[in-house]
Amino acid sequence: MIHLERSLETSARRQAIWATLSRFMHIDEFAPKVKSVDALTNDPVGVGLKRHCHFEAETSLVHGVTDWRPNIGYRVRLSEMSAIPLTDAHPSMPIEPISATQSKVI
Repeated sequence: MIHLERSLETSARRQAIWATLSRFMHIDEFAPKVKSVDALTNDPVGVGLKRHCHFEAETSLVHGVTDWRPNIGYRVRLSEMSAIPLTDAHPSMPIEPISATQSKVI
């Protein structure tokens, strides 16, 4: 199993970061390589959400939410990822508070 982790410390409160991340179907508004998103479910939030992300490199994949914790983060299962040499992937996006006005997104 491969584990890759990246993080970013920011001067934003956890709730402010969650306000952006929880707009699950709108990742193309802040993820620079995501060109567009097709919503595959109708629910606005929670476990079971699915989106089809299209990238600038003319590739795509599907994210399906498997864990949803408001103001803490979410976890997804990737599928339909023919351009990536993986058979299974489960990225997560946790938010950790550093102080009252700073957070770390992993």
